[in-house]
Amino acid sequence: MPGIIVSDTSCLILLDKIGKIGLLESLFQNISVTQIVADEFEKELPVFIKIENPKDIKYQKILESFLDSGEASAIALALEKEECLLIIDELKGRREARQLELKYTGTLGILITAKEKGLIKSVSKVIQEIRDTDFRIDEKLIREVKKRCGE
Repeated sequence: MPGIIVSDTSCLILLDKIGKIGLLESLFQNISVTQIVADEFEKELPVFIKIENPKDIKYQKILESFLDSGEASAIALALEKEECLLIIDELKGRREARQLELKYTGTLGILITAKEKGLIKSVSKVIQEIRDTDFRIDEKLIREVKKRCGE
């Protein structure tokens, strides 16, 4: 398990919307976000989430030329950490994370891990809760996640 977890905003907002942000604490105990991500969250952060900014923002500024500022700051922070897992959902951000050889997952990956650890009974049920929000998920990805979880 990675030692440092850095999250972008979308996972926090989505899990908060469906009342499951506590899964992050159950899985990881501590998560770091940048001030930009905290501002995008627009609520008080849970106590297990701490604010930490990249020490060198040069790379963040470069990433901001083609990524959202929250994604750019999260990737820049993750780059400074060893044994880091980046939680990011947006396709462009995930592509950049892959090119930079960062270990990453998304909200659905968090749900798979939560199911494997017995923290949720049904990924399908949680996916339906997600569908009831304004968050869009590719149907092919949903089928893959359900299959992986035996649902």
